[in-house]
Amino acid sequence: MQEFNNWKPPILPESIEQGDMPGDKVVISEYHIDRANRIFPYLLEEIKKVKEESGNKKIVVAVCGGSGVGKSGIAAVLSYYLKEIGLGSYTLSGDNYPHRIPEYNDAERLHLFREGALKEMLKDGEYSKERFDIIHALQIEGEDADTENAKKYDWYKSYLKGGRKALEGYLGTENELGFKELEDILAEFKSGADKIWLKRMGRTDTQLWYEDIDFKDVGVLMIEWTHGNSDYYKGVDIPILLHSTLQETLEYRLLRNRDGAIDSPFTTMVLEIEQEMIKNQAHKAKIIIAKNGDRLSYTDYCKSMGM
Repeated sequence: MQEFNNWKPPILPESIEQGDMPGDKVVISEYHIDRANRIFPYLLEEIKKVKEESGNKKIVVAVCGGSGVGKSGIAAVLSYYLKEIGLGSYTLSGDNYPHRIPEYNDAERLHLFREGALKEMLKDGEYSKERFDIIHALQIEGEDADTENAKKYDWYKSYLKGGRKALEGYLGTENELGFKELEDILAEFKSGADKIWLKRMGRTDTQLWYEDIDFKDVGVLMIEWTHGNSDYYKGVDIPILLHSTLQETLEYRLLRNRDGAIDSPFTTMVLEIEQEMIKNQAHKAKIIIAKNGDRLSYTDYCKSMGM
């Protein structure tokens, strides 16, 4: 392996291997390349530390962060660079590991939110037929998670409180995601397994299968995933956090959306909860990269988040 201070970024070919989520391909942009170029020397330093401190020959790296921050593209470029210097790398998409396909998972999230919201109203003594009629009309419009409703109806705070609490018990937890399966894969990888069966999950209920992947020459397993730095699984050696505020995450999503549609109030609530989880796990990140590409210390990260 080259010493990190001698590394120079190679010119990328027109196409490079990306994560293994079926149909999930991104156009590698100058943004992805620039961020990967900034991160890679730090990554080589961290890999060297892990090898010296633990003696591990197999290293697991996780590129994590909010929706739209560039995880897939940056992870793909980093993985390409690792192969170029002879380490060998494979990029695994954590989005293959929910318990449900996206359509069913989205429905489960919404169901849990609404059920938890109504139960909270019952507990608080705020539920009535007349109030549910108002809620039901908002549900039909997809506006029942909008916090603005609480300004019009004081009792609506109970609905939002219960719905959010129910979502927090599901999003990014073992109830939603197969952390144990992924942890077992990392253990297999670190034990030196030549081949590992990896899950593939598309967007329909017939797009679920496993592929036998050759890991014989892979020295670094690269995970790209919002929940890559989660407390619910073990085995990640080097978490890389791509930092974004909630507002920046919403802006990224708007720019990435082809029809320019704005996220629904419910989706915004989901992103808020995910952002809070990312923030609470940030202290474990070995590398934190700001929006402008600079490396942040955890103290600087906390200041930027108003912590």
